[in-house]
Amino acid sequence: MPLRLIFMGTPEFAVPTLLEVVGHGHEIAAVYTRAPKPAGRGMKLQPTPVEQEARRLGIPVLTPTTLKSPEALDEFRAHKADAAVVVAYGMILPQPILDATPLGCFNLHASLLPRWRGAAPINRAIMAGDTETGVMVMKMDAGLDTGDVAMAERTPITDAMTAADLHDTLARLGGDLMVRAIGALERGQLQLTRQSDQGVTYAAKIDKSEARIDWNKPARAVLRHIHGLSPFPGAWCEIPIEGEPARVKVLRCAIADGLTDDGLTDDGLGAPGELLDDRLAVACSDGAIRILELQRAGKAPMKAEEFLRGTPLKRPARLS
Repeated sequence: MPLRLIFMGTPEFAVPTLLEVVGHGHEIAAVYTRAPKPAGRGMKLQPTPVEQEARRLGIPVLTPTTLKSPEALDEFRAHKADAAVVVAYGMILPQPILDATPLGCFNLHASLLPRWRGAAPINRAIMAGDTETGVMVMKMDAGLDTGDVAMAERTPITDAMTAADLHDTLARLGGDLMVRAIGALERGQLQLTRQSDQGVTYAAKIDKSEARIDWNKPARAVLRHIHGLSPFPGAWCEIPIEGEPARVKVLRCAIADGLTDDGLTDDGLGAPGELLDDRLAVACSDGAIRILELQRAGKAPMKAEEFLRGTPLKRPARLS
């Protein structure tokens, strides 16, 4: 018999799971999400992606500012749900809420726990050079992503992947994984495994102060830094345009192989940050990257070819 569930989620990442749970016939008693925030030129209140989808599906939506009050707990219990499904909700669930449903609260987390507990697991996995990540369903406890794990799905991280690419891959995998976990829960067959105490890492929230590109790092580290912050907040550097440094976000790049002799000096590649050819190959401390997509302040993202048509850059230009 399908379960009666509370769904708790906020960003676009959570939408595929909501759709999968509904599509598999489970009853959603209510959707909890963050309150609308002002956005856009007119600063109108913008409902979260989860709220928009829930209202389209005709599911009641709640946007409490706290879950710690007795009133919030009473309201949560009044839904008489069997369990709660939590995906990037953005609020801490206090212990009384965790205990308020008979089967518990189950969270979808975008890493292979215990690696990358915390706020920014997708970004941190790319930035750290990880070759693999995944999604896990865990039964929540009071700790930060410390609950017992029910199921996992793995996926490789390639050097070509940006945070946006990996986000979309994991969102799709996560929706499928959660409905399989809820199906096993419904049948009384969901098995839980305690997380290891070994290999614990924390995915701290991304700070904008981390976003400046350091060309003094090896090419692959620079690439992973750029891709781990793409599209938001966006890794940036300053490019000399018409004699003045202009801040530009780099959104996608590749290791620059096959550089001609024009891109070489007697000592090998140029100094870190030096432009090596007229197609945006840039020297790093070891190797070079080629910029494929970038964005000037106040403008839309553009391919490198389009950027160069309007802003031809020639050696010996240097990015900083």
